[in-house]
Amino acid sequence: MVAPIRYAKSGTLNLAYQVVGEGPVDLVFVPGFVSHLDAAWEDPRLARFLRRLASFSRLILFDKRGIGMSDGGPGPPSAQDRVDDLLAVLDAADCNQPTLFGSSEGGAACICFAAAHPHRVRSLATFGAFAKGTRSDDYPRGWSRDELERTVAEVQSTWLDGAEMRNPTLRGDDVYRRWFTRYLRLSASPGRVREMMQLNAGVDIRPLLSGLRLPVLILHRKADPWVNVDHSRYLASQIPGAQLVELEGTDHWPWIGEADSLLDEVERFVTGRLPNREHRFAGGVEALTPRELDVVRLSAEGYTAAQIGRLLFIGERTVETHLARAYAKLGVESKLDLVRRARYLGV
Repeated sequence: MVAPIRYAKSGTLNLAYQVVGEGPVDLVFVPGFVSHLDAAWEDPRLARFLRRLASFSRLILFDKRGIGMSDGGPGPPSAQDRVDDLLAVLDAADCNQPTLFGSSEGGAACICFAAAHPHRVRSLATFGAFAKGTRSDDYPRGWSRDELERTVAEVQSTWLDGAEMRNPTLRGDDVYRRWFTRYLRLSASPGRVREMMQLNAGVDIRPLLSGLRLPVLILHRKADPWVNVDHSRYLASQIPGAQLVELEGTDHWPWIGEADSLLDEVERFVTGRLPNREHRFAGGVEALTPRELDVVRLSAEGYTAAQIGRLLFIGERTVETHLARAYAKLGVESKLDLVRRARYLGV
């Protein structure tokens, strides 16, 4: 079952958070510029990713202010707002010294927090992160101002159907696109997206890097189309003792594409031991509810969601929700994957 959603208080704002898993180490996942705690569990890839993190940690998830299920303030959040919000979530979750794991812009937020509250952080991992959003004479990376404006306009115009822009391996996946469209709509409005992208473009945490004194793991896919790997190479060169791992792949979101190699690195970093590949995913057919098992068996036999809905007297959307949850429990990513592995999975 998905963990309940609770709220932390940051000033007058309510920030939605979840605690998943019961591992010995606290791990806080700080997402990129959009998220939605409820809708995240509907996608089998993302749910699988989060369950894997929770399999070796006490995983803390949250929606940043103005995003997803959290309150928004009167204007764009400042860097100090981000630090204060993360501190509020840690306090509400009774989390003292976690490992912070930040994806994309979440990486910069983690670095800001570690610099401001070093006694509250055990270690730090980033994925697809950057130190500065826009290009300058002393930082020949990131967007130029013209590129930023074109990119913002493109993202706004394709906000409800632009899933492939950051995740090329999903090209043509209509099931993912339907979920992604809903996820984006629930996470933020087009206007909020413009606001957040412009805010990210103004990020410059370079002065903080040399002062970090904690274990740091920097992960980046070599062919990330959204944030070039050179950003992470710069981070590694400036943070004392940082470990850089360049991964194969072309997707910007960490749960898309070859996620296992990334998760192996995070698990090794957090726990100090090699991942047990035989026990990567908690769940299995025993974890399915009776209704989920009915839906999965019919799907494995080739029935469509509409046909399953008619047979079981439930809506097509309900069928897809059952399938998403079942995929996460079974560790499969698609109907084709389910059909191929049905006998092995025992369904």
